[in-house]
Amino acid sequence: MKIHKFSDVKSHNIGEGTSIWQFVVVMEDAKIGKNCNICANSLIENDVVIGDNVTVKSGVYIWDGVEIEDNVFIGPCVAFTNDKRPRSKEYPEAFLKTIVRKGASIGANATILPGIEIGEKAMVGAGSVVTKNVPQYAVVVGNPAKIVEWIDKDE
Repeated sequence: MKIHKFSDVKSHNIGEGTSIWQFVVVMEDAKIGKNCNICANSLIENDVVIGDNVTVKSGVYIWDGVEIEDNVFIGPCVAFTNDKRPRSKEYPEAFLKTIVRKGASIGANATILPGIEIGEKAMVGAGSVVTKNVPQYAVVVGNPAKIVEWIDKDE
């Protein structure tokens, strides 16, 4: 495990071979698997689970309620959300769960609304706004994100 000296990592639940770069904040209860790469200027809250071999590019904030399975790619500045009706100083009893399944990829600057499931090996195009579940092997783009093609299961 490699943790940059300019990061703030409180969690002890980080797998071997994981790299955490400068200006990353990882809260105490977060779980990060093996061989992950968490790039600069990212934040990972407490109720977050990240699997093995996950790449989180720079500028990604992963809020409470997000689960990312193995072999997922999260592009730069992807915006996860966890509250459909946020208000200052008013918090829900529980945040909605967002799940990114194995092998999925999310392009730069995509926005993922709360309570969404992105299916296994699915791809979300850069800049897309995902407002509903994405089936496995689907490629979605746009605002709102719509299916434009399917990935061959052998890819």
